[in-house]
Amino acid sequence: MNEEKNDGYPMVGQVKWFDPGKGFGFIVADDGGADILLHANVLRNFGQSSVAEGTRIEVTVVSTGRGLQAADIISITQADSVMPSGLADFVEFDLETIAAAPIEAARVKWFDKAKGFGFANVFGSSADVFVHVEVLRMAGLADLLPGEAIALRAIEGKRGLMAAEVMPWESAGSRL
Repeated sequence: MNEEKNDGYPMVGQVKWFDPGKGFGFIVADDGGADILLHANVLRNFGQSSVAEGTRIEVTVVSTGRGLQAADIISITQADSVMPSGLADFVEFDLETIAAAPIEAARVKWFDKAKGFGFANVFGSSADVFVHVEVLRMAGLADLLPGEAIALRAIEGKRGLMAAEVMPWESAGSRL
């Protein structure tokens, strides 16, 4: 066996798909080749429970008897902070207003991917914060699990508190 391959090598690509229910998905490398298996445990070790299709990702790849597999995540690149056009509730807010909101620690109350939304609670507050799936996609996330720790920027909208930005808990420290 080639020892260098067993130690892994860095690879950059994008998420082809990831299904948290199945516990795995695949990455397509920028330089082509076979798809790379991305297991849920590798994602959890990075501090995320899901990742959205098309998200840029850098991983350490190892060759196994079953093919290429991501062993570690080096980085996940979040989408540019531009509000999706489908979120009418955010039209009145500019990026400076959103960036001025503090990053707060929160826990997911519930999230329904099929409905496209859910709620989280900021630590120390009983208020619910509305979380839309499009805001998750901007962060490279596809789903949230009940009880999952996240960080968010909440703004007061027409219908109450809304998450304008969501990030994995582990990556929030670098943004504080």
